Amino acid sequence: MDFSKFINHTMQSNTKDWIQYGSAVAMIISAIVLAFLSFFTIKAIEASILWYVAQALAYAGGIFGVSIYIKSKLGEATSQVRDRIREEVRDQFDRHHRDD
Repeated sequence: MDFSKFINHTMQSNTKDWIQYGSAVAMIISAIVLAFLSFFTIKAIEASILWYVAQALAYAGGIFGVSIYIKSKLGEATSQVRDRIREEVRDQFDRHHRDD
């Protein structure tokens, strides 16, 4: 198999997001499946399984929460920069036309 196309291929910007979201969803699904299997086989959910479910939920919450927080802060920063650039362009335009 020729791996050169994979080596030279750059990761798309949303590939990382899909990997993170996919792993978070997989963790939640695995926790649910493990809890159901435990309950239906031994009629109890042991502390170790509850710990795994809690860790899976914390991981998924971390992935989704951090991603949403970063995207919202990046959006705010982008908006502020855009507004500042527009303000500077408008000021320069007004100065240029005032001098004429």
